[in-house]
Amino acid sequence: MSTQLNYLKKLGLWLRNYIPIGGRLSYSQEGEDLVLARILGELNLTTGFFVDIGAHHPTRYSNTYYFYKRGWKGLNVDALPGTKKLFQRLRARDITIESGVGAEEKMMTYFSFNEPALNTFSEQEAERKNHSPYHIVNTLQIPVVTLKQILDQYLPNNTPIDFMTIDAEGFDHEIVSSNDWNVYRPRVLLIELLNTDIQNIQTNPTAQILSQHNYRPVAKTVNTFFFVANESFPKNV
Repeated sequence: MSTQLNYLKKLGLWLRNYIPIGGRLSYSQEGEDLVLARILGELNLTTGFFVDIGAHHPTRYSNTYYFYKRGWKGLNVDALPGTKKLFQRLRARDITIESGVGAEEKMMTYFSFNEPALNTFSEQEAERKNHSPYHIVNTLQIPVVTLKQILDQYLPNNTPIDFMTIDAEGFDHEIVSSNDWNVYRPRVLLIELLNTDIQNIQTNPTAQILSQHNYRPVAKTVNTFFFVANESFPKNV
């Protein structure tokens, strides 16, 4: 019986990870890639460059794999040791680095869960999620640098960022505050803002930073908000 239950559990996870939406296959956790494809369609973009902060896995819960399969390439960043090797094997066109991203350059405690998608530098978020069926399996000391430092060093010269996705399990504010938004301006930004709904998005500190730099929200899935740069999109997007 336990073998059968394990099989059904794995099947359920597979179906959840690779669910066809509207006749197209989504690799994101909440269908973000298909929403993004609709937004990018307003720019008639069929290929381009992305930045994925908190990339997690080359295909699972990925907001970028849908585009990679269609010829896009990008820069993947994740703090979990071993991430780079897996991305290099499955996403050879991409640039992948193992690093934490935060408000300043320093060493930080990284909370590793039995479900790697929950890994985070946020102690508060780690404590909130540290209960069955999930639990912390390890803590690591990981070097953290700013988003600006990452882009200064690894973004190819003269390469515009068509979209950026940030999924940091509660560590979004530190990442967003560490970029130079006058220099590095993705046309579209996907960002997971936990415990935030549409009604209070204007009071969210991360959203306030983006508003100050002329980004506006245009769509939302369960936890992910989509922002666009005002200069890149007409007001009806």
